[in-house]
Amino acid sequence: MIELSKAEFEVMEALWQGHPAKSSEIIERLSDDTQWHDKTIKTLLGRLVKKQAVSFEKQGRLYQYSPTIGRDDYTLKQSKNLIQRFFSGRIAPLVSGFAKTEQLSQQDINELKAVIKEWEDQQGK
Repeated sequence: MIELSKAEFEVMEALWQGHPAKSSEIIERLSDDTQWHDKTIKTLLGRLVKKQAVSFEKQGRLYQYSPTIGRDDYTLKQSKNLIQRFFSGRIAPLVSGFAKTEQLSQQDINELKAVIKEWEDQQGK
């Protein structure tokens, strides 16, 4: 599994917004949220290419970057990894921790109930 630093993930978020994208487009997308220099972002893009999280195509003097992994796939794998590392693969302790500290909104609860009901329906329960 590809491991991304927080900064690399931010660059990926900018790239997932629309791709392929030139480095100047990625820099522009990140400019509101970060104070990184252009060179920093280009260095991060280079790291992402090296990690094979991003591919590029050279068009004249410009490079067009595209993600090689989807956001949903990446976040799902990272979520599973987090649950495995901290909760021995069990989701209930994670959710109950949020519930006990009142960090679950009514919308969160309704969405969780809907997901559980859908899963139960698929299992024939």
